Amino acid sequence: MNVNQSAPPVPPFGQPQPVYTGYHQSSYGGQPGSTAPPTPYGAYNGPVPGYQQTPLPGVSRAPPSSEAPPASTAQAPCGQAAYGQFGQGDVQNGPSSTVQMQRFPGSQPFGSVPLAPVVSQPTVLQPYGPPPTSAQVTAQLAGMQIGGAVAPALPPVGLGYGPPTSLASASGSYPNSGLYGSYPQGQAPPLSQAQGHLGAQPPQRSAPPQSSGFTSPASGGPRMPSMTGPLLPGQGFGGPSVSQPNHVSSPPPQALPPGTQMTGPPGPPPPMHSSQQPGYQLQQNGSFGPVRGPQPNYGSPYPGAPTFGSQPGPPQPLPPKRLDPDAIPSPIQVIEDDRNNRGSEPFVTGVRGQVPPLVTTNFLVKDQGNASPRYIRCTSYNIPCTSDMAKQAQVPLAAVIKPLARLPPEEASPYVVDHGESGPLRCNRCKAYMCPFMQFVEGGRRFQCCFCSCINDVPPQYFQHLDHTGKRVDAYDRPELSLGSYEFLATVDYCKNNKFPSPPAFIFMIDVSYNAIRSGLVRLLCEELKSLLDFLPREGGAEESAIRVGFVTYNKVLHFYNVKSSLAQPQMMVVSDVADMFVPLLDGFLVNVSESRAVITSLLDQIPEMFADTRETETVFAPVIQAGMEALKAAECAGKLFLFHTSLPIAEAPGKLKNRDDRKLINTDKEKTLFQPQTGAYQTLAKECVAQGCCVDLFLFPNQYVDVATLSVVPQLTGGSVYKYACFQVENDQERFLSDLRRDVQKVVGFDAVMRVRTSTGIRAVDFFGAFYMSNTTDVELAGLDGDKTVTVEFKHDDRLNEESGALLQCALLYTSCAGQRRLRIHNLALNCCTQLADLYRNCETDTLINYMAKFAYRGVLNSPVKTVRDTLITQCAQILACYRKNCASPSSAGQLILPECMKLLPVYLNCVLKSDVLQPGAEVTTDDRAYVRQLVTSMDVAETNVFFYPRLLPLTKSPIESATEPPAVRASEERLSNGDIYLLENGLNLFLWVGASVQQGVVQSLFSVSSFSQITSGLSVLPVLDNPLSKKVRGLIDSLRAQRSRYMKLIVVKQEDKLEMLFKHFLVEDKSLSGGASYVDFLCHMHKEIRQLLS
Repeated sequence: MNVNQSAPPVPPFGQPQPVYTGYHQSSYGGQPGSTAPPTPYGAYNGPVPGYQQTPLPGVSRAPPSSEAPPASTAQAPCGQAAYGQFGQGDVQNGPSSTVQMQRFPGSQPFGSVPLAPVVSQPTVLQPYGPPPTSAQVTAQLAGMQIGGAVAPALPPVGLGYGPPTSLASASGSYPNSGLYGSYPQGQAPPLSQAQGHLGAQPPQRSAPPQSSGFTSPASGGPRMPSMTGPLLPGQGFGGPSVSQPNHVSSPPPQALPPGTQMTGPPGPPPPMHSSQQPGYQLQQNGSFGPVRGPQPNYGSPYPGAPTFGSQPGPPQPLPPKRLDPDAIPSPIQVIEDDRNNRGSEPFVTGVRGQVPPLVTTNFLVKDQGNASPRYIRCTSYNIPCTSDMAKQAQVPLAAVIKPLARLPPEEASPYVVDHGESGPLRCNRCKAYMCPFMQFVEGGRRFQCCFCSCINDVPPQYFQHLDHTGKRVDAYDRPELSLGSYEFLATVDYCKNNKFPSPPAFIFMIDVSYNAIRSGLVRLLCEELKSLLDFLPREGGAEESAIRVGFVTYNKVLHFYNVKSSLAQPQMMVVSDVADMFVPLLDGFLVNVSESRAVITSLLDQIPEMFADTRETETVFAPVIQAGMEALKAAECAGKLFLFHTSLPIAEAPGKLKNRDDRKLINTDKEKTLFQPQTGAYQTLAKECVAQGCCVDLFLFPNQYVDVATLSVVPQLTGGSVYKYACFQVENDQERFLSDLRRDVQKVVGFDAVMRVRTSTGIRAVDFFGAFYMSNTTDVELAGLDGDKTVTVEFKHDDRLNEESGALLQCALLYTSCAGQRRLRIHNLALNCCTQLADLYRNCETDTLINYMAKFAYRGVLNSPVKTVRDTLITQCAQILACYRKNCASPSSAGQLILPECMKLLPVYLNCVLKSDVLQPGAEVTTDDRAYVRQLVTSMDVAETNVFFYPRLLPLTKSPIESATEPPAVRASEERLSNGDIYLLENGLNLFLWVGASVQQGVVQSLFSVSSFSQITSGLSVLPVLDNPLSKKVRGLIDSLRAQRSRYMKLIVVKQEDKLEMLFKHFLVEDKSLSGGASYVDFLCHMHKEIRQLLS
């Protein structure tokens, strides 16, 4: 569907304006453009977009309300992975309080509390729970009046946290290469004796020690507002129990000690307020809905409970109750609901502060003044007006920005605007670029900056009259006045040395040491490059790429190759003085592929033969990067180095490394040194590369430790990528490596880039996360930036915000395109501001929040003990949810865990981050794996972190074979596996096909071409190509999943009860992990206890 089809025709962008150069729509930098002709700007004609109208305060500024979510049931319907947003009623915030919430030391271990089931229900009061402390009295009600009668208060009970559950120790080891490298045939972990799904037992922990970047501020919060209103249906004891959205129940309270009496007057009737937010609630009483008195002919509400109005009996032992996993918030259900509710309509960006569909939902975007969520996603689309309110809520205010994101074919690439020699129009004071939020005044002769309020003159050639609403009459003909994203052609003033750049270059630098030759890597790579060089990135209409290429091979010395088109054979020049690196030739080193095709082909044929008999095992590394950078400097162009490297660089040269792998440092204060580079030489080298616009992509093929933490420094700081193929074998890993290489070489890149994020008065960008370098506090410098990379920006208040005017962000990226054109890409986004905490919690995006929190934690391990980082995450999550409970939820007993609708998945996702290999490694995870994943996550976008931390599990044999749609996903838990089915699990890096032991023989035959389960080869990485519907469907689904991800996912077939199954279970993230990570149920109990401590 074309999002612009229904629009009336208006002047297209391509139409030249008076005294104004026309707009040129081009496919950006070699990216395939839409098949449709340049889109007329009809979609934006008509009424003034929402961002021009001042929204009314209150709920009218929230996103359009949608229906309430369906209740979670035991058999939750699930579908294509997507996420849901649900509209909610008005919510009122209580008055501020001077009481500071404080986290108490001495947390209970996970798993110490068995819990009862949870249901989704509309908010009702839960009048019973533990006795209120002095701090809780105002927020808790002792009884409930039903039809004139007052229900007596429940007797005091304990917290419900019994002694820790004993756990059987579970251990197992996997091959080092299993998770993030290739998995060698025949090598697999021993089968573990792991037990069920018992809760984790982390050690008792006190509040985390303060350290650099990881403090856990106590959060103050306003008291609960007084509430009045009618009782909800179902609150009487005699009626049926009522379900509530987001309501999680605790186990029954402990029986009273002998002699305890219920005394005191009955409590007042519980008032209700119509504008309270629904939330998931975890009750102390183990039932759904309100606590009920005994019914005729029924026993007590739970074993050992006293009869209401009588003396309690002696205590009786309680059977352990386990929280029903079907009753707690399900990621699969939220994803499916959002797909159903928001996947069918285009997301129109004209409304300020509108929360977009989830990243797992397929939707089209219609740009009407705000940047597409494909470019910018925020943790909240409603920012607190004051810093005090932000500190109280503890919700991080951040944006995940993907400036060069690829768009689906149905959406047009940003329009390119050429203002000629005058360049783009900017504010004289803050230097913000012209955008739809600028206000024209004085008949169009001046404009007021929306970021700093400065009044600026409009140049004569840009002048245009205003209509009766104060808008320029040509607003819908100019992308910069009506769209959220667009590009300007930059003038020479935006170029280094006031000189337009040359087209960039690619240099392929190939390790030819013994390991690289023996594994077959060099021969495979040289063969692939012959054809791959025909697919270098190019501008939309160009017949061939403007990028030049060069070649270097190396071991202890470097070999440069002259491949000038006039030569009959390539010439090799050797540089053995690696301590003082220089480039021995200039002319003939960087060449045009089509001109030097024959010489390049000859060179690629000769390289494997030249080094076929090498016995050189030592390599250098830093001098190789130095050589590539010097070559680009001599050619006066930016570019990218593709390094193919196999071993720890131990040869005598700058950047020489030693093996410092020491697993004894794990869980000690020195563990952080494993993530830090072992020498400062690489940071210095990276800084020089950034200054030259030299980006580095590193392909690693290690058989043992190579110190990824140090080798990845230059790729990380230059905006490059790292790929790792442990124990590389051509027969097993060829497809994955070649697929990654092709994608990496072909993808569009912006070179020599600088990005700055400007904000309107009241907030400012204070922190940045990603693969880049910063020489000051405002400019993000990237030698290269591709369509997969993101920069995450955190904002803080520096003044009070205005609820009427909202808050504005503008991301400006200056870069050189693949054709050597200097451009500015602009993204604008307007957010709402709020004075009520409920508005903040109603407009949050949990996926983006987890993306930020993971990056914050993964950077934190560089400077703080891992335990401190984990504790900080848990504390912040508890403070966020406790603030909501205190200020936005209906008053209820402390025995309930109440979660905001938009954040009900925060605990399950945060637990996945805490259990990740960086923060809680198992015995099988190598130091290199942890460093690799740490740098990988740093620049992931929201969709990638979503599936990485909570993998997709798809049953393949439950849906009809003829169904063309993706099978509905199930939750990532072993309980969801049936031994009669086959499942596909993916997390963006790994792909597993799990085969149950009782799968029908016909299914096994159709998929694997063998007659029985026992004949399936465990660890198989390629399915046989068979001509039957099931085989075609499964292979098609695998191809589809791979196409959605930025890296090729190698398939591993896992048989039930096979030794490889422990590797597969590592990704069933709702279960307890072998490394000690808590199950989802246990972590939810733990979060509940943390919140109660803060509230008490």
